[in-house]
Amino acid sequence: MANNSAAPTLAGNSSPIIGTKKKKHIERSPREKIADILLWGVRLFLILDIVLLFFPSFNPARICEKINKNMSLFTCGIAYDTLVSGLGRAFTKGWVAESTFVLLFRSSTLSIIAAVLYAVGGCMSLGSNKMKKIAAAVTGGGTLLMLGCLFGINKAFNEVILTERPEKIVPAESIPYFGLFIFITIALLALCIAVFFLLPSFANAGEMFMEDKYKLFLMMLPILILSFLFAYLPLFGWRYAFYDYKAGETLSPEKFVGFKWFTQLFQNAATKKDIVRVIKNTLAMSGLGIATSWLPMVFAIFLAEIKNSTFRRFVQTFTTIPNFISWVLVYAIALAIFSTDGFINTLLKSMGNPVTTNYLMNSSHMWLKMLAWGTWKGLGWSAIIYIAAISGIDQSLYEAATVDGAGRFAKMWYVTVPSLIPTYMVLLLMSVANVLTNGMEQYLVFSNAKNAASIEVLDLYVYNLGIGSGLIPLSTVIGMVKSLISVILLFAANGISKAVRGESIV
Repeated sequence: MANNSAAPTLAGNSSPIIGTKKKKHIERSPREKIADILLWGVRLFLILDIVLLFFPSFNPARICEKINKNMSLFTCGIAYDTLVSGLGRAFTKGWVAESTFVLLFRSSTLSIIAAVLYAVGGCMSLGSNKMKKIAAAVTGGGTLLMLGCLFGINKAFNEVILTERPEKIVPAESIPYFGLFIFITIALLALCIAVFFLLPSFANAGEMFMEDKYKLFLMMLPILILSFLFAYLPLFGWRYAFYDYKAGETLSPEKFVGFKWFTQLFQNAATKKDIVRVIKNTLAMSGLGIATSWLPMVFAIFLAEIKNSTFRRFVQTFTTIPNFISWVLVYAIALAIFSTDGFINTLLKSMGNPVTTNYLMNSSHMWLKMLAWGTWKGLGWSAIIYIAAISGIDQSLYEAATVDGAGRFAKMWYVTVPSLIPTYMVLLLMSVANVLTNGMEQYLVFSNAKNAASIEVLDLYVYNLGIGSGLIPLSTVIGMVKSLISVILLFAANGISKAVRGESIV
């Protein structure tokens, strides 16, 4: 008689479940644990080395005063013409050999290659023992390149010091932060060597694999880096709001003015008047955008109802393409249609009307005109997210509605619209949070002497104030206040959503 005691069953708490696998816990040896600890030091030093590569203040390649202060080590390795832009006369007169700066450029390029190896090694260090061992070798190779870079910079620096006319080149007193780079590189090399020999040999290191959580992190890493570079790093420029700064000057304690530019927003009558005007324009145009924010959703609903797939794809493509046309080209189209010699006036002349009107110079109804152009340009693109949401609606809802006798419009109203409301509410709340940020390019290209008062929004005002008038500190203050208000509006809108709908977007 067969023994059925070990047979797997699906009933009972003590019965095993077919296909279930228990995750095995792999015990790591003391040497591997030490290697894991040292790898955190490796990651820290390589991140620090990569970050310093992009900061002009820490540029060891600035071995003389003729090199631009705004050049980082990364820039010195990719832009030779910029590196030697202030040395043309020195090369012509023979005050310094051009080969010295060719050496400096090539040495700086080595640091960029080293940074690439650092990035590869840092990513691989999140994998299995075999990947960690390869990561230690790759990162160690990067440190050797970095040492070569520092050696080349030091050699170029010595050649600059020994030039026949050092007063014309003004060599640096010492290589900037040379000791810091040497310390980081040697420490990183030592850690890589230690990790390499602490981990098992390649034959015993097992397979190359990486846990899913680290794969997901590496997939998100480029987004995080770009967010840091373009959203958080520019906040460092807020310091200009506390200085009496002009373009091209350097910040110094003597130019520190505290909250002078903040108080000027309220003390200067002309500034207050301008700010009130541009805020009125900004709120009006953003308000019109919010009031018509339902148009992409409606457009997506009706587009999804088109049964002919060829025609539906044509309409979607035709309405999405304008989003990829720059506002300069959009203005060129407007000029060809609405200018004095444009299509409309030419047509009216052919019909016997001698009066011509330049519609682009007319300041009436500017808010509605800008809304119309913005809607034409962005309607198809904004509808994409709703089209994606429609494709995710459970088809059984439509089948149930059909059984209940619902017609085409009834299914749109009772099934499609309620399913899209959560998506619409999230986008609406984001629009409310960005009510003071409605872009600049559109208003800049359509702006002229007659409509400037009614078309100038806050972003354009900051641009005109900082770039046009040179009041960089004041424009920075206004940008700071706008950002703070936008953050407050975001959390306020999120609080309202949480209280009314029970859902949070933050």
